[in-house]
Amino acid sequence: MPHTDNGRNRKRPDARRRPNARRTLRSETPSTVAVLADEKDFAAMRRYASFLFDDHATYLRHVEGLLRSLAAQGTYTSVALFDPDDYERYCTGRHLNPDTALSRTRYTADVAAAGTRLPYEGQPLARLLPRLIDEAEQQATWEYASALLSAGGDCATCGEDIGRAAFARASRALRLILEAVGEGAHHLVCSVPADEETPLIAVLHTECRDGALHLGEAAALVFCTVLAAGLATDRPGGIVLRSSLPDRPDTVRGWGLRGGGLRPLTEAEVFAAYCTDAETGEPVPPEHGVEYRAGIPLDLDGDVQGDV
Repeated sequence: MPHTDNGRNRKRPDARRRPNARRTLRSETPSTVAVLADEKDFAAMRRYASFLFDDHATYLRHVEGLLRSLAAQGTYTSVALFDPDDYERYCTGRHLNPDTALSRTRYTADVAAAGTRLPYEGQPLARLLPRLIDEAEQQATWEYASALLSAGGDCATCGEDIGRAAFARASRALRLILEAVGEGAHHLVCSVPADEETPLIAVLHTECRDGALHLGEAAALVFCTVLAAGLATDRPGGIVLRSSLPDRPDTVRGWGLRGGGLRPLTEAEVFAAYCTDAETGEPVPPEHGVEYRAGIPLDLDGDVQGDV
């Protein structure tokens, strides 16, 4: 008598493959981990009973373990910053209870994941977090400076957009400075007073080798935006430039913002600016092997005037 299989005991062809397919799908779902990067932010979250950590170092070890676990599963993971103050505002605006893991998850998905993030590629958290903080601060600086430019409106005399014109002058100023100093590695800092206590500060590293200029486009954008904000609002900021060449002393130059332009500082003013603690105002001993020079005169409506 022939055997008849009615299909009742037959397994579906994909039954064994289903768990593997599920794991594959999980690995193809990106993840964002929002981190409390410093002790102050960590302490602010401890007021919530549902936040179970009581030691920042232990918390960071657990976060790093989570990141390694996700990477081992093949999950693309990015790391963002968790801002407790912003989180509280987020929960208030959406009528959420901030003392739940679900609310923290929603904040990470809606806010932190949309902000500054860096990919996790197996690097130690101690190396990743400083970069993340730096990029987040750069983004916040750019946004604040952009808001200052946008608030300028149009010139009452000529009708030109004040912010756009100031950005064009700032971009020209950066180009003229770098053309004037030429070969070498150059570190520029632009500082402009803000409405809060902390000034807007933009940092730009550039290098000129064999006539080719190398710089980060994002950092250059932030630098020009901060400088443009100072030019547009006529705030008393400035630029300090430190240049390095092999087998030669480093040189430091400076410019002050004045009347929509840049005034070169004298050698004495550069020395005073570079050798004063920005926070305390106390004198700082000059560095050995550093030369302090007057800023190069710049004509933002023409060309560089004078020699390097």
